[in-house]
Amino acid sequence: MARAFLIVLDSVGCGGAPDAEAFGDEGSNTLAHIAEECAAGRADEGRAGPLLLPNLASLGLWQAVELASEAKAATDMPEPVGKYAAATEVSIGKDTPSGHWELSGLPVPWDWHYFPQENTFSADLLEQVCKAADVGGTLGNCHASGTEIIAQQGARHIETGWPICYTSADSVFQIAAHEEHFGLEKLLKLCKALAPMLHEMKVGRVIARPFVGTAEEGFTRTSNRKDFAILPPAPTLCDWVQSAGKHVYAIGKIGDIFSMRGIDEVVKGNDAALMDHLYAHADDAAEDSLIFANFVEFDSLYGHRRDVAGYARALEWFDSCLPAFFERLRSDDLVIFTADHGNDPTWSGTDHTRERVPVLLRGAGAGSLGLCQFTDVAATVAHHLGVPSEGPGRSLI
Repeated sequence: MARAFLIVLDSVGCGGAPDAEAFGDEGSNTLAHIAEECAAGRADEGRAGPLLLPNLASLGLWQAVELASEAKAATDMPEPVGKYAAATEVSIGKDTPSGHWELSGLPVPWDWHYFPQENTFSADLLEQVCKAADVGGTLGNCHASGTEIIAQQGARHIETGWPICYTSADSVFQIAAHEEHFGLEKLLKLCKALAPMLHEMKVGRVIARPFVGTAEEGFTRTSNRKDFAILPPAPTLCDWVQSAGKHVYAIGKIGDIFSMRGIDEVVKGNDAALMDHLYAHADDAAEDSLIFANFVEFDSLYGHRRDVAGYARALEWFDSCLPAFFERLRSDDLVIFTADHGNDPTWSGTDHTRERVPVLLRGAGAGSLGLCQFTDVAATVAHHLGVPSEGPGRSLI
């Protein structure tokens, strides 16, 4: 009887992707560059000195970085007590669904639709937004940072009632609206109504981005975000486990990424709340279950905003929480820490970066597993839980 914890540190890449040049990301390395900035004293806001991640390092984090990219990200590399690898993605995307689906055994079989910088949204699409929301117009209609667009358009949104539509370098259509003036339920219904049309276009996600506040005091996004994601075109790890009669718990936005397919229970919140949920699942999750978690704030709060110090603080906070998590585990539990893509906060722009990702295993012995594929993560979890693996990956254990 065993449990598997698959924990995604959103965007915590480690460089070295063989096709990074095709994405304009050759040389990007989220972990190595954060460690470099910390060591040089250029990331001392709210913290100081070298990047200290002793618990992840004990599982082979810095060795995984070196495997991926040949980068020496730490001078002190303890002999790992866990197994470690660096995984390479084959899906043609450096986004959340591509990474998570492939980690779950399903490389994305199509090219996503991305909106252009100029004339971002078609007149037909915007007309459908107006019709579904029963409004006379829309705001934004461009590529934008989510926090910046609500600062720029929030007051006008309250005045007109028009939703704020924007996108990013990802395959997403995002709508921001005020929870009180526009209404949270109205925003969610709007996004749900538009999702089938956008999914038909192979837009990966329609994202509701609610916010609160005033023009005078500033606007703040709330935790009531909801992603309406395109369904995976074939069963994933979650389905394999559930079909075998075992329980699947989702922590964070995992439920949204898989449109709740193959998932029995979901809990959400900010990363601090998600850590409490992880502790609770370590205490109480059923035998033979999969606990699939995503900690998003590395990406959403710090990577896209190119905030190196903030990213470093988040990594150190996460690492500091791990002893309390490890104390709750059972002797036959397997824990895998990994990531879905990179988001190098030292890189130009605000987009994700194409990188390999670390794969750290606790509960499967110690030593190097070398380079592997994203799909090997799913095969490894399936092997541990005694579930048939339906994807192309191979078990690492």
